[in-house]
Amino acid sequence: MTVAGRALPEGRYGKPPARRSRRATTLMIAAGLAVGGVVAYLAYQNLGTAPIEAERTSFSNLPGNQMQLVFDVTRETPDRAAVCIVRTRSLDGGEGGRKEVYIAPGPDRVRVTTVIVSSTEPVTADIFGCSYQVPEYLSTTQPPTG
Repeated sequence: MTVAGRALPEGRYGKPPARRSRRATTLMIAAGLAVGGVVAYLAYQNLGTAPIEAERTSFSNLPGNQMQLVFDVTRETPDRAAVCIVRTRSLDGGEGGRKEVYIAPGPDRVRVTTVIVSSTEPVTADIFGCSYQVPEYLSTTQPPTG
């Protein structure tokens, strides 16, 4: 090891670190880029544009701890059925009621009206989320069993 042209004593500073070969450096950079690409792809899939968007239009209290919610659903794939989970909130912010709403295949933008029953007096309602993964028990296309 040298500093400004002078050789440093080996016993004091140890042996100089071994240099990595260009091939090892190139492989490490390629592996880092590959891992970064996979992380970016997964982030885009999970955090990118939602294939289904829901927007609350209005809500109103009904007698008996019920709330009517009106919302618009916009889908990228309107020929597929969807499900939206809606809920009510109480004054303290806690969830009072929850409901799954089936959205049948149809136009790409649909207005939906539903009533949510709450265990406490509701003060607001919102859309928790929407998905194309419709549970079988919600699908109206399934023939009745029994």
